[in-house]
Amino acid sequence: MSLAVEVHGLAKSFGKVRVLREIDLEIPAGTVLGLLGPNGAGKTTTVRIVTTLLQPDAGTVRVAGVDVLADPAAARTRLGLSGQYAAVDANLTGYENLRMVARLYGMSKKQATERADELLTALGLDHAASRRAGTYSGGMARRLDLAGSLVARPPVVVLDEPTTGLDPRGRLDMWKVIGDLVDDGTTVLLTTQYLEEADLLADRITVIDKGTVIARGSADELKTSIGGDRLTVTLAAGQSPDLAVSVLDQVGVGSPIHEPGSDEVSVVVGNGSRTMVEALRRLDDAGVCVLDAVVVRPTLDDVFLSLTGTPAEPATEPETQVPEEILS
Repeated sequence: MSLAVEVHGLAKSFGKVRVLREIDLEIPAGTVLGLLGPNGAGKTTTVRIVTTLLQPDAGTVRVAGVDVLADPAAARTRLGLSGQYAAVDANLTGYENLRMVARLYGMSKKQATERADELLTALGLDHAASRRAGTYSGGMARRLDLAGSLVARPPVVVLDEPTTGLDPRGRLDMWKVIGDLVDDGTTVLLTTQYLEEADLLADRITVIDKGTVIARGSADELKTSIGGDRLTVTLAAGQSPDLAVSVLDQVGVGSPIHEPGSDEVSVVVGNGSRTMVEALRRLDDAGVCVLDAVVVRPTLDDVFLSLTGTPAEPATEPETQVPEEILS
């Protein structure tokens, strides 16, 4: 597949703080790359460089065949950006916001009107086209912001934390919009800390921490990389956890885990369902009474915690923490 985005050797420092260290990203056309990492990992700095808003210290970036560093103006015609906060004019209507953006792109009045109407319908905002954007809900404002990034029909769209602050309904609506974009052939670079979002939307995932790529692959590949399925058994009252640990140690591929005072014992297993049957048989033969047993596949939360040592938390502010005078 042809590559819509190519990033190689990206490095960036702010003073003595090294934010990015040799970042490499490749996104095949018509796919979604999920860029994950804890706060301060360098995700937003990467996005700013890819979208021409920031110059790197080293590295190359190509978007839809255009060298971003050599010809940023041409690159911007191939890029759409929806940031962490909806960039809409609250005093204009939804229709006026999009028409203004279209005119700034050089469209005629007729073209701007048609494109605004088309996007408002596509993103489910036609019923609120004549309302001031300041009256929109959070989800509606984010969809309007996304519509603005799509006015020029860019082949590549960068979404930086697109569902931060949205309620569950708003997040579901945004997920559908992103899915529709990809179905139409758009390439998406998605940064997020909602791991179920990356699991659902991303074809490939890259995890960065402290400005360095620490893992990459599909969601399934990353889950497999931290171990197999986990079998957890719940013991009946009065049962010996030590005996259960001894039995499960014979069927698992790692050491069983039992927290003091807990009635649960868990172990990583190679073949979930088959191993569970074997484990229950052996526990029964050993006289251990089990109330419940479940096999759970690792989640991206498990992957994130294993790789970074911290759970994922939605960002509440731009992650790079760079003073504004440096960015200006």
